[in-house]
Amino acid sequence: MVKNLSKLTNDLGQIAALAIDQRGALKKMLGENVASETIEDFKVQISKTLTKFSSSILLDPEYGLPASKERHPNCGLILAYEKTGYDKATPGRLPDLLNTWSVHALKEQGADAIKLLVYFDIDESQEINSQKEAFVERVGAECVALDIPFFLEIVSYDATNDDNLSEAYAKVKPHKVIEAMKLFSEDRFKVDVLKVEVPVNMNFVEGFGDHPVYTKAQARQFFLEQSDATHLPFIFLSAGVSPTLFQETLKFAYESESKFNGVLCGRATWAGATQAFVKDGEQGCKTWLNDEGISNIQNLNKVIEQYATAIN
Repeated sequence: MVKNLSKLTNDLGQIAALAIDQRGALKKMLGENVASETIEDFKVQISKTLTKFSSSILLDPEYGLPASKERHPNCGLILAYEKTGYDKATPGRLPDLLNTWSVHALKEQGADAIKLLVYFDIDESQEINSQKEAFVERVGAECVALDIPFFLEIVSYDATNDDNLSEAYAKVKPHKVIEAMKLFSEDRFKVDVLKVEVPVNMNFVEGFGDHPVYTKAQARQFFLEQSDATHLPFIFLSAGVSPTLFQETLKFAYESESKFNGVLCGRATWAGATQAFVKDGEQGCKTWLNDEGISNIQNLNKVIEQYATAIN
C-alpha cells in the first residue's frame, strides 16, 4: 500500500473516512454565538457514535482534539493543518496555516495523516496560483520530513463567478476540477492522497436535475477523464449534498469507470445532527446520531465497499 495508509483504510483497502474538521461552517449550522466548548462537545458526539463505522476521521486541532481521543481504536486520525475559510477582502482565496501548529505537533497529537485544503482556480493569474503552488510544496516537504501521509483537498472555483452552484459554473466545473488534479499530482507537491470534488454538479446531469447542462454520457466521460488525470489515490468529498444524492453519485462514478478510492464524507453523514442539537440539545443530537447518523454511514459504507477501488 502507498506509504503508511493502512491505518486509514478499511479491510478492503478503501478509504471510508468521516470528516468533521468544519469550523466556520459548523458555527453557522449550530448558531453563530455557539460556545467553543459546545463545538468540541458536538464533535465528541460525532466521534463517539460514528467512528466505529469509519476507517478514519478528519478533525481539526482547534476544536477536534477531545473528539480524537474518543474515536474507536480501529479508526485512524487525519488532522487539518489549514486555517478555516479565507480572507474575502484579499483576491485569490489564499491559504494560511494554523499559527501554533506544525506537522510535528500534529503528529504528536496522534495524527496518522495531515490534511491541507486549498481553494484553486486553474485559470486564475499565475501571480496568485504560484503562491498556492509554493505553499503546497512547503507542506508536502514538511510531511515527507516527518514521514506522514499528506492529503491535499482541492476545492475548485471560478474567480469570475462566486456562485459555484450556478448553471454557469456547472459548465466550467469539469475543466476546473480535472486540471487542478493534474497539476497537484506532480511529484514536486509530495501529495499522497487527493481529496477532490466530483467533476460535475450532479444537479445539472440529465436524469438528476430539471435543467441539464450535461447528458449522462458527457458526465460519465468527465468522471473517466478525472480518474485518468492522476496516478495518485483520490477520494471524493461530499460537498454537503444529501446522503442519497452522494451515494447515487458514487454509483454513477463507478459506472463511469472512475477508479476513486473512497470518500472523506462529512455533512452528507451528520448534517441533520446539527438541527437536532439546536432544537433538542445534546440528547436530541445523540438520538439523531444513533438513528439517522448510523444509518447514513452504514448505507454509505455499503456503497463504498461495492464501488470504490482498493489502494494498492
